[in-house]
Amino acid sequence: MLTWSDKLREIEKRYEDLSQKMADPVVLQDPKTFQRHAKAHADLHPIVEKHRAYQRLVHEQEQAAALLEEALDPEMRALAEGELKVLRGRREVLEHELQEMLLPKDPADEKGVIMEIRAGAGGNEAALFAADLLRMYTRYAESEGFRIEMLSGHPTGIGGMKEVILAIEGKGAFRKLRHESGVHRVQRVPVTEASGRIHTSTVTVAVLVEAEEVDVQIDPKDLHIDVFRASGHGGQHVNVTDSAVRMTHLPTGLVVSCQDERSQHKNKAKALKVLRARLLEQARAEQEREIADARRQQVGTGDRSERIRTYNFPQGRVTDHRIGLTLYNLPEVIDGTLQGLTQALMAHHEAERLKASSAS
Repeated sequence: MLTWSDKLREIEKRYEDLSQKMADPVVLQDPKTFQRHAKAHADLHPIVEKHRAYQRLVHEQEQAAALLEEALDPEMRALAEGELKVLRGRREVLEHELQEMLLPKDPADEKGVIMEIRAGAGGNEAALFAADLLRMYTRYAESEGFRIEMLSGHPTGIGGMKEVILAIEGKGAFRKLRHESGVHRVQRVPVTEASGRIHTSTVTVAVLVEAEEVDVQIDPKDLHIDVFRASGHGGQHVNVTDSAVRMTHLPTGLVVSCQDERSQHKNKAKALKVLRARLLEQARAEQEREIADARRQQVGTGDRSERIRTYNFPQGRVTDHRIGLTLYNLPEVIDGTLQGLTQALMAHHEAERLKASSAS
């Protein structure tokens, strides 16, 4: 089995081979071949640069170790020891960064997401908290420069949301939001509670990769589409025409409904977008079940029935139970400042992948 050092040497060799090919006059006259080599060369460049920095650091460490061995003066020895300590620390950091760079990339990481937020246990309070999470994720997405589109929404009469489905588009959206899937628990005094008693309610969040047509092929013959009149909020025209759509995927039994748009055509397009994401999620879940043995070291199973996070309003804290992280900035988190949580979860995910890679 190749060690990470062996892999780096192979990458260096491939990088040099590509440099030579790009300088070949024959390749220079073939734009497609040159572009293919140039892209592969550019993809390897960050790893090669990091590896060369690591090699320079190893050389400095060897020189400092030799100086320490030769030094007789106590002051010189102390200086050499101090330098060695700093170099060892920097070497550990670079080794970790290189190992992370060598991990296989998940092609879904850079894609957008379909996010589904649903009120769970807790009645009206759960629906109100679902609306709070909708606002939280919308503000976070805006702060990250992502584009948000509401695909479907079912508001309640008191300002809550029974269910809402969003499309969040932007490079890296899935990588940053994938760990939000699960049961979110809130502990607070509901606005409808006269006695001031703290209630516990839940909201489920599902984060699906936004699928493109090339990712999931859907045969129109496999779809059964019903049209009906929309109900609820949506303006004076929304419930006087058969614009709402219920789409059933016959092979899997998946059903998607969309009624937010006045146009039946637009509702069909939105329903198809959600259906593709759900079918892709099914395929990914099946693949994950097949390789579950390799992921047993990871915290949790990723099952959406697990409570992943608690938002405790009386104490002003938010706790992510998967990584044991507690933050005392709940108002900022609910206002969309999720970076502290998302970055910690991404770092934990990469650390677990490194463990699994080392174990295999």
